[in-house]
Amino acid sequence: MTARIVETNLTPFNPCEVDPITLDIVENALKNARNEMDATVYRTAMSPGIREQGDSFPLIADRKGRMVVGQFGSFIQGFLNGFEGDIEDGDVIWLSDPYSCEGAVSHNNDWLILLPIFRDGRLVAWASHFGHQTDVGGKVPGSLPTDGGSIFQEGIRIPPVKLYKKGEFQEEILNLVLHQVRMPEWCRSDLNALLAACRAAERRVHEMCARFGDDVFVAANEELLARNYRAMEQLIQTTVSEEKLSFTDYICDDGRGFGPYKIHCTMWREGNRVILDFDGTDPQSESSINFYMNENMFKMFFGIYMIMVFDPQILFNDGFYPLVDVRIPDGSLLKPKFPAALSCRTHALGRIFDILGGLLGQRQPQFLNAAGFSSSPHLMFSGYNPDGSWFQLFQIGFGGIPGRPFGDGPDGHSLWPGFTNVPNEFLERYYPMRIERYETEIDSGGAGKHRGGNGIIMTYCFLSEGTISIHDDRWFIHPWGVNGGTPGKRARKILERAEGTRTVIGNKIDDLKVHDGDQLHYITWGGGGWGDPLERDADLLALEYKRGLVSREGAKRYGVVLDDAGKVDEAATNALRADMQANREDIPVFDFGPPIEELRKNALEETGLAAPRPPRQKSL
Repeated sequence: MTARIVETNLTPFNPCEVDPITLDIVENALKNARNEMDATVYRTAMSPGIREQGDSFPLIADRKGRMVVGQFGSFIQGFLNGFEGDIEDGDVIWLSDPYSCEGAVSHNNDWLILLPIFRDGRLVAWASHFGHQTDVGGKVPGSLPTDGGSIFQEGIRIPPVKLYKKGEFQEEILNLVLHQVRMPEWCRSDLNALLAACRAAERRVHEMCARFGDDVFVAANEELLARNYRAMEQLIQTTVSEEKLSFTDYICDDGRGFGPYKIHCTMWREGNRVILDFDGTDPQSESSINFYMNENMFKMFFGIYMIMVFDPQILFNDGFYPLVDVRIPDGSLLKPKFPAALSCRTHALGRIFDILGGLLGQRQPQFLNAAGFSSSPHLMFSGYNPDGSWFQLFQIGFGGIPGRPFGDGPDGHSLWPGFTNVPNEFLERYYPMRIERYETEIDSGGAGKHRGGNGIIMTYCFLSEGTISIHDDRWFIHPWGVNGGTPGKRARKILERAEGTRTVIGNKIDDLKVHDGDQLHYITWGGGGWGDPLERDADLLALEYKRGLVSREGAKRYGVVLDDAGKVDEAATNALRADMQANREDIPVFDFGPPIEELRKNALEETGLAAPRPPRQKSL
């Protein structure tokens, strides 16, 4: 059953031609409205994940629910397919349950607001915004249990409900939900921020309709979607072959000692349509690393990658969706069956971008990016202040961005557009902690003509007793390099107790007790390198040595010898590069590092952690 849109005015919109200038004005007005949605959230939310880091995503869609401006593609069709009820003027829908909306949101922490925009009794558009809540209840603070065995352990699941019904606020529903969470004040504020952002978009849509007329506004949306279709049709024809190409990458482990988990995708073109088939991906996990991937979301990932690489001037929206066929096996890591746990799906979400890069660049290696985004490092820290009040931190860390065809990958940066770090001053002001160190991890980026970005090392000194949880990946499988570039270094986490003992701890742990004076050294992975390292400018490496990005020993990976003062020894460099050139094999397109069995054999020695055991299939 699908939702029923109740329109009191059944007059159809008149199809009309939209002149290029009007279309350009509407397009930019929609872009500005989307930016206003972001600004509204950042100025009114309370949680650092949304307010400081921008972990929220807006969109404005046409009357059929297709995203016209936004980032992650439309969440609306999945909701419409699963909602059994009427949608009327004045309604505002609220939900967080991935299984009720075909994965439109992918774990319970993401609260989604959907606002249908009616005008004179007719639906003209949608505004929507979702954001990650710091806590939604469940078995651990932060609601992201790595060892969760089902979604019932991951906090409150909100099915599609009406927060506003014909304009009337349903306060009892909100109070019921807030009673289940550890940070009700933050959740209330963040929810209000998401709603305020949608109201801002609603106002701008009404202004555009008043200026140009409802028919012109609706027709302009149609044309923006159609224009995207035409542009993507050309890109697909010129960049995607009818020959099948495949790519495989892995999630390192599931936090329970099993891994790595394979994600496999095959791509080919049939006529003007591209097929992306995930057959061969591992079955769903017993832990929470499953990613219930909405097909439309992946279509948007594909489109964003195509546009950013081949034609960044295109406005990406949902118009090209009919050109893409995404096939995901039921019961797999990317389409688990209810009630599989989903809270730690971020590792697979990040890995999808590496897989897209590996797929789309095989025919044209000059456009390849190395592996880099790979995961989304999380730290949770919670406990009680001396006055008895509860504190709880959710923070997203950054790793190394991959080396790229046109330059180095940034160091310690986020690949998510718009994401920023939580300022250290904020952390020290509002949490019992001190940041002892925050810098790039030297030599962690893969070597290449264009260097992979370094990861970061962040040292937290805890000033109060509490518990921490860590979610990260790329500690076992290397971020791969391309076109001669070498893999980036892997992530690691070290807990240094106040009495001086140092222990390597897992990259996926929950509820680890820490005490006053303990320090956590949080080290993330580097991006893979791009291109032949022997072609890198030696003087640039000397500069990076002075900046603490590359060591003297690390410079030798590029065949560059630096003297004690950090200057290039030209004679020694020429000799070393000539020797390296003469003794190496053909340059590979991909450098994945050692094979998995070798990684297993050497894991304890190289990482300080036991190798994960091969995954076992979950009984379905």
